[in-house]
Amino acid sequence: MRSFTRIGFLAIALIGTGVGLAACQSDKDIDITKLGFEAESPEVLYNQGLANMKAGNMAEAGRKFDAIDKQNPFTEWGRKALVMSTFVKQRMGRNDDAISVGNRYLKQYPKSQDSAYVQYLVGLSYSKQISDVTQDQKAAANTIAAMSIVVKDYPDSEYVEDAQAKIRFARDQLAGKEMQIGRYYLERKEYLAAIQRFRNVVETYPNTNQVEEALARLTETYYAMGIVEEAQTAAAVLGRNYPDSQWYADSYKLLQSGGVQPRENRGSWISRAGAKLIGA
Repeated sequence: MRSFTRIGFLAIALIGTGVGLAACQSDKDIDITKLGFEAESPEVLYNQGLANMKAGNMAEAGRKFDAIDKQNPFTEWGRKALVMSTFVKQRMGRNDDAISVGNRYLKQYPKSQDSAYVQYLVGLSYSKQISDVTQDQKAAANTIAAMSIVVKDYPDSEYVEDAQAKIRFARDQLAGKEMQIGRYYLERKEYLAAIQRFRNVVETYPNTNQVEEALARLTETYYAMGIVEEAQTAAAVLGRNYPDSQWYADSYKLLQSGGVQPRENRGSWISRAGAKLIGA
């Protein structure tokens, strides 16, 4: 691996910035680090970065790894520094920066020994950006996309289990967003729009924690529209999959108030979607 001597590296660095070496030598107040350069070899910088990490000084560690990346790109030290830079930025909560650096690493070294780890760090950074369901859920969608690559492309890696957990959580969030919008429409008696949202939860996110309420809301919405058979089917599918659910108890009570009971119509889309649920 090619490395520079301290004097040789300084000379090249200073020439690149238009600052003469003689000028540097004549002015003792110049701090070379303020010019964006580190005079040490990449190996020394890397070890300094690790030492700073161990000491809990993540910002300084990140600065060392970033210096290697800038000064020694496309070298083995540069590759390793990108991995550590992604990690440090993610640990510091600089998730956008971690995603940017991580994706750059994956583009440059798609088949390296650390690709699974970096892909996982990218997914983890997205997952840290997920907000509550009242907010935009783009980060949840990005989490699913990134972590799905971990599961698919690196099935034997140690990161798969947590990647799958992050995917489940992100899917719960996307389903929760659909439910929030659906309830909004239901409260305003915009029934068709509400049904579309609840249907999306049942069909697209069948094994999330939002399905029970979605089926109950479908029962409520169809019943309010006078489409009793679909309301009965929704309640029947809910009862078959979640018989002890309070949502089922409420749906049963609603139908009973109108003199009917849950009854599944096998030709309904709800019945077909119900076959994919946990208790089917």
